[in-house]
Amino acid sequence: MLFEATEGTAEMAARRGTLVGPLRLSAPVGFGVLHLGPALYRFLADHPAIDLTLELDDRFVDAAADGFDAVIRHGTIADTRLVAKRHATSQRILVASPAYLARHGMPQSVADLKAHCGILYANRDADWRFAGPAGWTVVRPRAALRVNNGLVMRGAALAGLGITLLPNFFAHADVATGALIRIDTGCDAEGAELHIAYPRERSASAKIAALTRSLRATFGEPPYWDSPPSGTAGLIPR
Repeated sequence: MLFEATEGTAEMAARRGTLVGPLRLSAPVGFGVLHLGPALYRFLADHPAIDLTLELDDRFVDAAADGFDAVIRHGTIADTRLVAKRHATSQRILVASPAYLARHGMPQSVADLKAHCGILYANRDADWRFAGPAGWTVVRPRAALRVNNGLVMRGAALAGLGITLLPNFFAHADVATGALIRIDTGCDAEGAELHIAYPRERSASAKIAALTRSLRATFGEPPYWDSPPSGTAGLIPR
């Protein structure tokens, strides 16, 4: 009842052209730190009457049960209780440090990856999937590290522990500076998608609609992390 009363007040304000009231979001840690946070600063500057709470968590939270108005997730959302909309895309690229490649050599093909150390995402089996002429090929390298956080995977690659497969939104700035080297095996890795989702029993509020428009405008199409480097790597264009 309290939620419905609060939402009713917010919707009445929205009809007057003002977005007000609470907005509770969940998002992955790495994407939240690198990209979502700065994008939300702009959104809040445009809508100062919104009381936003952002919780960063790499686990798959229960949006409806945990009381979130919306969740932003990297990957497919299988929860049928949610309405999910694709928000942005990202290439996934193989990267390693120059020091690692100097010691172990540059892989020339997908098959070469089996002989290398991998920094792997712990929450997804068979994560290294590559499209080739005969269909999908799955590679399982020896794990130097398994972890459920993209920032730690990126850090391990920078430290020279092995090769990792990351969405470009984690790696694009380091590739632009040469801190990480992109590895070309001749096959494209399976891409990544970012979704925004909200509980099905609630219609998309004016606040969620405004947030979606703001984030899409900030990230761009294609998103800035997949655009060619222009000397402003890692910066969000205004």
